[in-house]
Amino acid sequence: MTNRRVVITGLGAVTPLGLDVNSTWQALLDGASGIGPITLFDAAEFSTRIAGEVKEFEPGNYFDVREAKRLDRFAQFAMVAGIEAVKDAGLDFTTTDPSRVGVLVGSGIGGLGEIESQHTRLAERGPAKLSPFMVPKLMMNAASGQLSIHFGLYGPSIAVASACASATNAIGEAMWMIKRGDADVMIAGGSEAAVTPLGLGGFCALKGLSTRNDDPAHASRPFDAGRDGFVLGEGAGVLVLEEYQHARARGVPIYAELAGYASTSDAYHLTAPEPHGVGAAKAMSLAIAVAGLTPDKVSYINAHGTSTELNDAMETAAIKTVFGDSAPKVAISSTKSCLGHLLGASGGVELIACALAMKNSIVPPTSNLETPDPACDLDYTPLVPREMPVDVALSNSFGFGGHNACLVIRKIA
Repeated sequence: MTNRRVVITGLGAVTPLGLDVNSTWQALLDGASGIGPITLFDAAEFSTRIAGEVKEFEPGNYFDVREAKRLDRFAQFAMVAGIEAVKDAGLDFTTTDPSRVGVLVGSGIGGLGEIESQHTRLAERGPAKLSPFMVPKLMMNAASGQLSIHFGLYGPSIAVASACASATNAIGEAMWMIKRGDADVMIAGGSEAAVTPLGLGGFCALKGLSTRNDDPAHASRPFDAGRDGFVLGEGAGVLVLEEYQHARARGVPIYAELAGYASTSDAYHLTAPEPHGVGAAKAMSLAIAVAGLTPDKVSYINAHGTSTELNDAMETAAIKTVFGDSAPKVAISSTKSCLGHLLGASGGVELIACALAMKNSIVPPTSNLETPDPACDLDYTPLVPREMPVDVALSNSFGFGGHNACLVIRKIA
């Protein structure tokens, strides 16, 4: 059954650039920055005091008071993005068999905000005052479960946790579920809400974050010689994947075919990438091969591009390994330059960017790329978007633990 084709029919996003797909996409093309001083808590004592926060997000605009209290912020983001994606796909579960629809939403950390708030309550007021909703809110599978409950879906409902590759792995594994006949439709992606004191403090302790506190709009600068670390972000990116004939029978527009996916491990270090990008290159090569393509067919790469010294140099080396002499000819960009790093949600938002680049024949830029690092000497689409046909796009995600995941989409002929 693995010859079943999988297509993308719906997109949903909540990001530091906007509360939906359209506002996020337009801001990416404008090279706008979603990064600013942290407002969710007092960050004065932290070495990094900036982040890509989701702004003007009011749970009361989407949920009643009781429901909102039962959802951690990461699950709220996933619900809003998932509902947008389902609406965009035109799905009606009174006519689409809900037993053939599943959910696979990943997260790198899950309900960190709930963990922090309940730990404070435990320390200050004792165990008898812990919330009965603590465990359901902090569970990493809460987003998938809540979306299944909301829509009344009886297909597979699973969560994936592979750090910053979580959404990409979730989408790829959902693709295989459709291909092997486990479902006809999957709601898939990732969500994260780790801009919390503990989240920020942990990454500060790792020395991984930019400390460009006085200039947040220019802090995330992938592939630039002046980069000094990534910027923590939050949000969600969720897509509707659908078996091709199922989508055709519904007569709905199709963004792209999800044609390839692969996942590998560096087996090298828990937080540092393997310097030569061997595992990353293998994931890219395998994903392209699964799609039945060769590297020269790839028009655009949405890079993992975190704005860290090690990752950006590694990814450049990996792309050169896969694409050889044609590597300088491929348009590449990192949308993290505008969004910051959404951790387990990043791959979902970035695949949405790939799908819209394909639909609109325009590649979003790598903002803040003013002085390219000599070790990052490929075409990273600096500063301004580029109008060009995008027939095949590849999206890279690499996570702590040595997780590498890549997706390939192509235009429907």
